[in-house]
Amino acid sequence: MSKYSLLAAALLLGCGQAKAMGPLDVYALALRNDATFLGAIKERDAGLENRIIARAGLLPRLNYNYNKGRNNSQASLPDGRGGSYQDERNYNSYGSTFTLQQPLVDYEAYANYRKGVAQALFADEALRSKNQELLVRVLTHYTQALFTQDQIEIAQAKKRAFQRQLQQNANMFHQGEGTRTDMLEAESLYDLAFVEEIEARDEQEITLRELGALTGMSKIGVSDLNTINSDMAAFALYPTSYNAWHELAMAHNPALSFQRLALEVARHEVERNRAGHLPKVTAYASLRQQESDSGNTYNQHYDTNTVGLEIHVPLYSGGGVSASTRQASRNREQAEYELESQTRDTLIQLRRQFSASLSGVSKLQAYHKALGSAEALVVSTQQSIIGGERVNIDVLNAEQQLYTTRRDLARTRYDYLMAWIKLRYYAGVLTETDLVKVDEAFRVGS
Repeated sequence: MSKYSLLAAALLLGCGQAKAMGPLDVYALALRNDATFLGAIKERDAGLENRIIARAGLLPRLNYNYNKGRNNSQASLPDGRGGSYQDERNYNSYGSTFTLQQPLVDYEAYANYRKGVAQALFADEALRSKNQELLVRVLTHYTQALFTQDQIEIAQAKKRAFQRQLQQNANMFHQGEGTRTDMLEAESLYDLAFVEEIEARDEQEITLRELGALTGMSKIGVSDLNTINSDMAAFALYPTSYNAWHELAMAHNPALSFQRLALEVARHEVERNRAGHLPKVTAYASLRQQESDSGNTYNQHYDTNTVGLEIHVPLYSGGGVSASTRQASRNREQAEYELESQTRDTLIQLRRQFSASLSGVSKLQAYHKALGSAEALVVSTQQSIIGGERVNIDVLNAEQQLYTTRRDLARTRYDYLMAWIKLRYYAGVLTETDLVKVDEAFRVGS
C-alpha cells in the first residue's frame, strides 16, 4: 500500500460519521478515487523501475546455453593413396556453455545508468506535483460549488425583493400614485435575477459532477458540503516577504524540479549517444563442455575453461551515431528552454498569489464594511421614500447594490482561500496540513 493510500485511510478514519463533508474529507476520498491521481501513482511506480533497468547494464551478466542433437553425416576422407572414401556417421552431439560477462569500460552503460536515476527521481517529483495539484483541484471545485449556492440564494433573495417591489408598484399604480415605468423597472430586475439563478444552477450542477468524479461518489449535493464561516479569520502569511517565497519556489516547486530532472535526463541521453564512438572493454569467463559438437570434433570430448577480455572498437556506422548525438543535443536545448519558460510562468503565478494573499485581507475587511453600509442604505432609502425624499428606482438601486456586495464578499472569501493555498502550491510547500488549516474555516451546514 502506498503512502497516499495510508494517508487517505487515516484521513477517512479522522473524518468520523459527520453528515456534511469539509475540504479535508473530500480530499481523503479523492486520494482513493480520483482516476487522474491513481494513474499518476502507477506512472510513478513504472518510472521508478528505470533505475533498476539502467543499473543492470553495469552488473555482471550470466548466461547458460545447452544443446543436444542427433546427427546423420556423410564424410569424404582421404584414403592415403590420393583418393577418398565415404564414412557414414550417425552420432549424438551436445554442448554446454556457462558464460559470465562483466563490463569494465562501457561509457554508454554508465550514461544510461545516470539517465535511469534521473528518470526515477523525475517520476517521484511528477507524483509530488500531481498530489499538490489534486489538493488544489479539490479546494477549487469545493469552493466553486459553495459559491454557486451563494449565487443561487442571492438570486432567490433578489427575486423575492423585486417581486415585493413589483407588487407594491402595481398597487401604487392602481391607486394613481405610481407609474408604469416603476413596474417595468422592478419586473426587469426580477427577470434578470431569474436568469442569474438559472445560470448559477447550471454551473453548480457541473461543479458537483466534478466533485463526484474526484470522490468516486455517484451523486453529491451542495447540502453534503460544509459551508464557510461568515466570520472566517485571515491566515497568517509566513514568510512575509516575496523574496523568501521566491527562494522556496526555486528550491521546492515540483514542476520546476521535474523540469530540471527532464533536462538532466536529456543531458545523459546526449552522453549515451556520444558513447557510440567510444570503445568498450568486457571481462568474461566461460565453462564449456562439448562432445562431437562439429564435424571436426567427431568422437571427441572437450572441457574448456576460459578467462579473457573482449574489446569492442566502433569504426564506422554510417553516421548514425553522430546524427543521434546531434538529435539528443537539440532535445537537451529544448528542455533548457522549457525549464526557462516554466520558471517564468511559475514566478509570475507566485507573485500573483502572493499579492492576492496580501490584498485579500484588506478586501475582506472592506467588503464587510461595504455590506453593512449597503444594508443600512436599503433601510434608509425605504424610509426616505415614505418621506417623499427618494423614489422607487432608488430602492431598486440600493437593493441591487446590497446583493452585488453580498456576492462579491462571498467570492472574495473563496478567492482568498484559493490564493493562500495556491501561493503554497507554487512555492512547492503545500501539504495536507495546510488543507487542515483551511478546513477549519468551514462549518457543518444546516
